[in-house]
Amino acid sequence: MNTVHGLLLGLALALAHPASHAWADIIDDGEVVFKKCSECHNIIDDGTKKTGPNLGGVIGRKAGTLKGYTYSPAMAASGIPWNRENMDRYLTHPSALVPGTKTTFPGLKEAADRAAVISFLEAQSES
Repeated sequence: MNTVHGLLLGLALALAHPASHAWADIIDDGEVVFKKCSECHNIIDDGTKKTGPNLGGVIGRKAGTLKGYTYSPAMAASGIPWNRENMDRYLTHPSALVPGTKTTFPGLKEAADRAAVISFLEAQSES
């Protein structure tokens, strides 16, 4: 490896490390916020039934499609793809996005909390 390639590699690694560390902090923050969600939802399939559906792998899934959970007719018919944008809209005010949803959760007011929990759910969906 010549000197230029070595310098570029070193620079890339130096720049990537803080970014990956910051991403890990966001995921950790999301895990803390998810504790509110965990009263009703799981993220791992350990056989425990809660009042809400399992959210492991939710990012990338269509709303109302997890087998084994009985969704409200409104959620089942919504056809919403769970991506960052739609999840943010839902977490802001669930019944505004899906009138007739079963959840009584009022939403997360803080955009930073929503972003963190969505990042946490994305990380769970990728693993």
